[in-house]
Amino acid sequence: MRLLITTPTQIVVDTEAVSVRAEDETGSFGILHGHADFLTALTVGVVTWRGTDGARHHCAVQRGVFSVTGGTDVAVATREAVVADDLGRLEREVLATFAQRLDEERTARTDSLKLQMKAIRQIVANLSARPGDMLGHDVTGRGAAGGPG
Repeated sequence: MRLLITTPTQIVVDTEAVSVRAEDETGSFGILHGHADFLTALTVGVVTWRGTDGARHHCAVQRGVFSVTGGTDVAVATREAVVADDLGRLEREVLATFAQRLDEERTARTDSLKLQMKAIRQIVANLSARPGDMLGHDVTGRGAAGGPG
């Protein structure tokens, strides 16, 4: 079966494979020729396949979408992928880097949301302090100098 692993900018793997293994939120799974159509979201992990020569190959992926079509085409679309035959190196270096980036992105999103909520609270507090002046109009009937409008 054909295995295709792509990122937004390149085709990382395009090869024939006898079997493919990957991991989603429910755990590890394997795909063989003739598998039913399948679609899942991958976690940060390693896609492993056995080539037609019997050798095992590995590709670390930073999440992604995994699909099987027609029992013969396996495709992985991911933000980032690193291919290596040394599984230990992938686990030690690349997956740790991917996980760290995800944590940093999560922290940045949280900080951004906190800042947005602070701004919204400040706007609400300012509007609540001057309920008659919400549209910039003086509802007292007096002009800017305090006299009649």
